[in-house]
Amino acid sequence: MPHTVAQIAAALGARFEGAGDLTVTGAAEPAAASPFDLALAMDPRYADGLAKGRARVALLWEGADWAAMGLQAAIFAPRGRLAMAGLTRIFDAGPAIAPGLSPLAAIDPSAEIGEGAAIGPFAVIGANAVIGPRARIAEHVSIGAEAVIGADALLLAGARIGARVRIGDRFIAQPGCVIGGDGFSFVTEERSRVEEARATLGKPEQTKPQSWLRIHSLGVTIGDDVEVGANTTIDRGTIRDTQIGRGSKIDNLVQVGHNVIVGEDCLLCGQVGVAGSTRIGNRVVLGGQVGVVDNITVGDDVVAGAGTLITSNAPAGRVLMGSPAVRMDQHVEMYKAQRRLPRILAQIADLQKTVKNLREKGGDGDP
Repeated sequence: MPHTVAQIAAALGARFEGAGDLTVTGAAEPAAASPFDLALAMDPRYADGLAKGRARVALLWEGADWAAMGLQAAIFAPRGRLAMAGLTRIFDAGPAIAPGLSPLAAIDPSAEIGEGAAIGPFAVIGANAVIGPRARIAEHVSIGAEAVIGADALLLAGARIGARVRIGDRFIAQPGCVIGGDGFSFVTEERSRVEEARATLGKPEQTKPQSWLRIHSLGVTIGDDVEVGANTTIDRGTIRDTQIGRGSKIDNLVQVGHNVIVGEDCLLCGQVGVAGSTRIGNRVVLGGQVGVVDNITVGDDVVAGAGTLITSNAPAGRVLMGSPAVRMDQHVEMYKAQRRLPRILAQIADLQKTVKNLREKGGDGDP
């Protein structure tokens, strides 16, 4: 659907100059832009690409001379990535989920379906489940008995919501995510070898063979405005629910263990693993492949760089990196020192050789 320059600028809360009635149907990188694309050049580094493309209008940085670039109009974005959020929302047509309830969906008669909800083919809705108004549920989604899904939710193909899971409004589930699987929680009749190892710091006594007994899992509670990525898993809690706070965003391939509490407005990036009974504060950012061990607390506003392993409590506001995690500035110094090790070792070898020669010349170390 075409949008005018003026309409796009208004939607972004940005200003424009030039022909406000020009229309575009999509967005593109500058060099690949057609006359019907909005070229994205929010930084001077991308200006050269405009000459290679055929765009008539571009999203530019403040102060850019759009007329000298051969454009007919420009929209100015002081904060490029923020503008991208609004722009992609304008051009995203969303998933093709037909309105109403598909005759191929299996909906238990006791389920409560909110007004305006859309349910696609081969979706399964369990007994006494509650689906909020205007929720959109794509094909092959399953929602367990007594689960509650809030208003304006979007569940994409193959998402699995377990029984008794409670989810707030405007929830987004990407394809294949599993919310409400059993937690990985087991116990032995007597103290296990793992417990012995913890108690003795790696010197466990001999223990007899024992079988693992399941600790059953109960629930998951998710706040409003949460998004969960493709193939991510959020396990049920045991005594207390696993909890995901309002506004938090979880990437693809993330594992959130049983009893974990994730605060509000957190970002958990791809392949993050959070072990059971850990508490994550508000506004925490965990980069890709960050690991968090069980039964610790990560304070508010902590940022952990990619690949960090958090093995102990992290104070609020700390910026972490490394395995095990240390302050980022300390990690950088450690990394620099590590890179200097070969040169230092070579210098030590030279010094040892020099000392040896001096001793041989002086005789038994005498001058």
